[in-house]
Amino acid sequence: MVMDLIEMSKQNTPKKPKKYSIFYIFLSLLSVVRGYNIVIVVIAQYLAAIFIFSPEKSLTDIIFNLDLYLIVLTTTCVIAAGYIINNFYDADKDAINKPVKSKLDNIVGQKTKLNIYFLLNFIGVAFAFFVSWRAALFFSVYIFLIWLYSHKLKKYPLTRLFSASILAILPLFAVFIYYKNFSTIVFTHAAFLFLILMIRELIKDLENIKGDVVQNNVTIPLKYGEYFTKLLITLLVVFTLDPIYFLWKYPEIGMMKYYFYFVGIVFVIFLFLLWKAKTKMDYLILHNITKLIIVAGVLSLMLIDTSVIIQRILNAKI
Repeated sequence: MVMDLIEMSKQNTPKKPKKYSIFYIFLSLLSVVRGYNIVIVVIAQYLAAIFIFSPEKSLTDIIFNLDLYLIVLTTTCVIAAGYIINNFYDADKDAINKPVKSKLDNIVGQKTKLNIYFLLNFIGVAFAFFVSWRAALFFSVYIFLIWLYSHKLKKYPLTRLFSASILAILPLFAVFIYYKNFSTIVFTHAAFLFLILMIRELIKDLENIKGDVVQNNVTIPLKYGEYFTKLLITLLVVFTLDPIYFLWKYPEIGMMKYYFYFVGIVFVIFLFLLWKAKTKMDYLILHNITKLIIVAGVLSLMLIDTSVIIQRILNAKI
């Protein structure tokens, strides 16, 4: 694994790289690790800890919990490293599908990216060890799975779809395992998010068909066709109704039920646009809609109990 990556970095590194300012190098790294996605994951971890996994604890106890803080730091390092290795393997495809972003990403050389990848994974596992050896093992396996996905699994349509969605949701399970909250409502939330992530992955495949054709990547749209992919996405949208209905029956979700009303309305628009979509721009709009659903879902965790933050602040012992 390590030797393969080093050899690839030598092949992909330009002979005479241009010199850029620290600002542009920082922007390049931020683009490669998709900093905005990491911020959303961190917010999701803390909100899930506050409103779902440990609702009986005070706000102060959760925010200043050292173990939780280390888990979030580990997650940040490992996810950033995961985006780097994915960018490493997808460099040629991204040059076709995302030419502007690709130019920004390539300000930092492949060899440098590889060094940062190993450094972030080492730091991440080190943080995890301060929590427990089980946490370190969990994240070590997660690091390996991310590499396996980038190197092998993404080459096969179905494993690509399921593994990408599972890897995206696993960081939340790190907090879930830490708090040992095995309630039905948690699994139902996870099932809903998993379906949304699969829909997003299929939309991304439709959006990036051109680059996949050039790179001979076998995706569901290329293997089974655009029409079949749209049918599959529609079926997944219908499947989301089951966890939504299940969650509606729980009074514990509080005002979050309005988020699911919102999702229902958005999905009607989404399906209408899906079946009209033909161009890359059309699929980019659909991709952004799935991002909106995910981000809104993260923020709507605060609607589970709108009084909980005020009560916890008033009762906090700082």
